[in-house]
Amino acid sequence: MTDCAFDVAGIGNAIVDVLAHADDARLQALGLAKGVMTLVDAQRAEELYDRMGPAIECSGGSAANTIAGLATLGARTAFIGKVRDDQLGAVFRHDLRAQGVVFDTPAATDGPSTARCMVFVTPDAQRTMQTYLGACVELGPEDIDPDVVANARITYLEGYLWDPPAAKAAFRRAADIAHAAGRQVALSLSDPFCVERHRGEFLELMNDHIDILFANEAEICGLYQCDFDDAVRQLRGHVGVAAVTRGARGSVVMDETQVVVQAAEQIGRLVDTTGAGDLYAAGFLFGHARGLGLASAARLGGICAGEIIGQVGARPAEDLARLVAGKGCVVV
Repeated sequence: MTDCAFDVAGIGNAIVDVLAHADDARLQALGLAKGVMTLVDAQRAEELYDRMGPAIECSGGSAANTIAGLATLGARTAFIGKVRDDQLGAVFRHDLRAQGVVFDTPAATDGPSTARCMVFVTPDAQRTMQTYLGACVELGPEDIDPDVVANARITYLEGYLWDPPAAKAAFRRAADIAHAAGRQVALSLSDPFCVERHRGEFLELMNDHIDILFANEAEICGLYQCDFDDAVRQLRGHVGVAAVTRGARGSVVMDETQVVVQAAEQIGRLVDTTGAGDLYAAGFLFGHARGLGLASAARLGGICAGEIIGQVGARPAEDLARLVAGKGCVVV
């Protein structure tokens, strides 16, 4: 593969997260299903925001979190996503660019406001997300910068965005550009609800466009509608490389020749699981883009995931490059 301007380019929802602590009783009072992500309209978003209490606001979005993690590791990164020309849009753009990410997608000048996600974190560190997609749904094929995608070693697609028809067309256009340039395309299944809604389309997308797949145990079992062991058997060979996370049991990664079981990293304390899968993908993609083997890439993913669940929020507060070096991981 020839040299690239970017290690990874991400395409996904550009969202500002609003995080607050809540107990199970609070979730019940608000009518929220614990531990899942639910899409809400503007009116419901305002209602939840008013009732969620003291909160922390920070830029988020699944693929954007992964790209931010990659940048912190030292990767060359870019992001494609839609914001509005409003205050939250400016915050999102500033936060990503401040980490060295190239983010040049033009802001919308009319239509819905920049997206936000209300995240309720319970004492057991589970997160319940209520997401207003806002301007995100406006992303279309015309927003895909062919120079960015063609010059990225890997283009990373966020399953959460696989809903609006324009976004589906954007994904397919990006995949076509990437493959025409001899690059790879990765997909995160994102959430069990995404798999439930789009199972057939995800399988079709994997057949035609995806080289690297990220999923957790619930997502992969839902995709193949079977138990975990059978799902792994079906997944192997379906895409070139796959990484399946299993929480405290670590991850299972595979390609056409091998399956590697990687133990979870030791963590100090569990604070908030928000972004664990996103940062696992960051570590794994960082290793994969640099030609490391499956086990090394999976360990990098586990280290990054273990770090993020020890803090509130999905953007790393620590220097991940220094963290992985301190754990004996040698990357170039």
